[in-house]
Amino acid sequence: MDTSPAPTKPSSTWAAIFKLLRWDKPAGRLILMIPALWAAVLASRGLPPLGLVLIIVIGTFATSGAGCVVNDLWDRDIDPHVQRTKQRPLASRRLSVLVGLVVAAVAFGLAWGVALYLNPLSFWLAVAAVPVIIGYPLAKRVFPVPQLVLSLAWGFAVLISWAAVTGTLEIATGLLWAAVVAWTMGFDTVYALADREDDRRLGINSSALFFGSQAPNAIAGFYGLTVLFLGILGWTRGLGWGFGLTLAIATYFWLKQYLQLRYPQLPAQRYGEFFSENVWIGFLLLAGMFSACALA
Repeated sequence: MDTSPAPTKPSSTWAAIFKLLRWDKPAGRLILMIPALWAAVLASRGLPPLGLVLIIVIGTFATSGAGCVVNDLWDRDIDPHVQRTKQRPLASRRLSVLVGLVVAAVAFGLAWGVALYLNPLSFWLAVAAVPVIIGYPLAKRVFPVPQLVLSLAWGFAVLISWAAVTGTLEIATGLLWAAVVAWTMGFDTVYALADREDDRRLGINSSALFFGSQAPNAIAGFYGLTVLFLGILGWTRGLGWGFGLTLAIATYFWLKQYLQLRYPQLPAQRYGEFFSENVWIGFLLLAGMFSACALA
């Protein structure tokens, strides 16, 4: 059977590349940008350099796009059998493997280019993140909780940005890193719930399958750890009542998600909505961090 992509117009090809990078779905890009901005704001006491903010924005779109392309290259023969992913450009054969490799190389190249403006520690942390990003799709095949690998990749956003501001890492960095890893485990396990049946049928691992019927409780535990680590961080950094208020609001919405996730017949689209809800929760916490630093 011929699986080569049918000829397409240039405009259609560029649109497919845009979708391949997932730039048509900003929630996934923003939710990676948020931890980097958290770190930049806290490390700089509310005054992150504008140049660093620009690097974070460009680097986020480049690295997350590259990661999505790598994921789709790994999964190009699996995605056609999953309802949610069967229309992706590589799965539907709108784009060839060669195009995917070129797009991934360009995206990684762009990320490398902006990373050159970072200090040595931050730059080498960015380099260290690349194998984790590339390895996540493979982890789904060999590791029972691949979301942990993704969470570690997300954690690099904290380390890179913090080191870019201070040139070092400290206890506060570790607390923020732990909060981000726990938060990512929470929201990405929520995201994985929508694909449980397809993943089980295809033999793909996920935290949603690993935790089984206890997945809602596991998600609540990860959100609880996020609150704990952010709370300790806020206390040790003296962020005050403003940040405490935003953390309390975030806790309320995470608790509300947990209570809804316990419903056995929850519509599949709700999992995607809960994932997207975490984006504005993240920005709410960013606003709390910024205001706390500004008023300190």
